[in-house]
Parts: sequence; structure tokens; C-alpha cells
Amino acid sequence: MANERLRAALLASPFTEEALAAHLGIDPKSVQRWITRDVIPRRATAHGAAQALDAPLAYLWPELAVDPPAASEAEIVRLYPHRSATPRQLWLDLLSRASSHVWLFANASLFLPEDNPESISMLMDKAAAGLSVRIMMGDPDTPEMALRGVEERLYDAIPGRIRMALAYYSPLIDVPGIEFRLHRTSLYNSIFRYDDEMLVNQHIYGTYGYIAPILHLRRIDGGDFFDTYQRSFERVWESAYPIQESNFHRQRQIRLADCAASATPQPPELESR
Repeated sequence: MANERLRAALLASPFTEEALAAHLGIDPKSVQRWITRDVIPRRATAHGAAQALDAPLAYLWPELAVDPPAASEAEIVRLYPHRSATPRQLWLDLLSRASSHVWLFANASLFLPEDNPESISMLMDKAAAGLSVRIMMGDPDTPEMALRGVEERLYDAIPGRIRMALAYYSPLIDVPGIEFRLHRTSLYNSIFRYDDEMLVNQHIYGTYGYIAPILHLRRIDGGDFFDTYQRSFERVWESAYPIQESNFHRQRQIRLADCAASATPQPPELESR
């Protein structure tokens, strides 16, 4: 029985049987057997062929499809009972290793710059290196953040913590390559993505963020755990707005201008004649 899906994918690609075999470092007869006899290749070779043909592995060889529940479970690296239990070095290691994406989504994430002051300059370096750097924090001037303060029994402290965090992160505003937005959502989870790894702070009603658990995920083929949280990030990102358009930023610019004006020496008055 022939593998017509593989045959069609090969015809639609720039590869011939011989070229695909050369690309994968195998005998051309192996590719022929895949097509004409429906021979199943080894998983690693099949992954390489699927990527080269720009086709899903499960479409070309359904027999190699990963069981989605098992794959999603395998994406769990570790579960920490509290955010405060995550090693400080873990956050720095994930940030330093990132080579394509650094996406941060929280209300304040004040702990990041306070525990790891070097993280701000590292984010600048990542943006300069061409990574996708997205930062999304709560808008302190919205009723949603005031409500979050009530829910966590911190009241005015939540908007205050956000303002303090934004002061730490302010050097990143207007930095080329860094997209900085504010949101006004209920924030079910804080999401910190570093390439194909992710730390998810799973918030609990009435509980402080540092007490809530952290889920460490690593994306693998066939899993949907990581992608579910990524889709959540992207949905909130669509409704968020640049920090430059917020009342917080406008008021900050006014205060900075006032401070600069008050610090400027005034010329002495002309002596009366």
C-alpha cells in the first residue's frame, strides 16, 4: 500500500526523492520504500522529513502520532508549591539561554527586578540581539487592578506595587525591539515564556502571588500544555495597549518634566538700576 500523503507532500515541495534522501543523510531507496510500500521510518528521521516537507508528522505517518494527553503530561518539568520556592538562578538561566522569545505577562512581577537586578539590562541585550521581547503588565489606574487588590487583601498595595514595578521596568520603554504594553484583565495566571520553556504562576483567589504555585513547562511535539498558555498570552496581548498610551505614562512624563524644571538653575535677577 502506497503512502499517498507523503507522495503528494513531496510533489508539492522543492525536493525530489533523491534530494530529500540527501537532506536527511539516508539512502534514496529508503524514501522510495516510504512512498511505495508505506514503510514507517524511525521517529527522528520522520521528524526531519516532516520539517523538510513542511507537513505535520501525524499527517504523513499517523502511526507515529504522539498520544496528546501523554505528550502534554511530559511537558511538565516541575511543579513548585509556591513561587517563592523557585530557585532565583532558574529565572536568570532561562533568560540568559533564551534565543528567540522572552515574553512576560503579569500584574507587577516586582520580584523579577528586585531579586535579579541584572534582568533589566539582560532584556535590553536580548532585544538588541533580535529576540522577540514582549512585556505586559497591569495598568495601575484601572478598576481591575483595584479589584485585584481587594481580592488579594492588599487593597491599594496592588496598584502601588505595579507603579513601583513600572519604575524598575521604565528603562525598557521605547527601547528598539521591546514591545511594552499594559493590560486590564483579571489575570488568572502570570506567564513567563523563554523560547520553548515557560514558568506559569497559577494564581489563587485570596492568596498572595508569591504563595501561589509555579508550573515549569517545556514544549514538546504533540503536547498542548505549553501552547494553551501561549494562546492565552496572545489573546491578552491583542487587547493590551502600548504603555505610551496610558494615563500612567502621561502622568509620569509630567512629573519627570516638573522635576527637570525644578532642578534647572534659574538665572539671577537683573539688579535694579
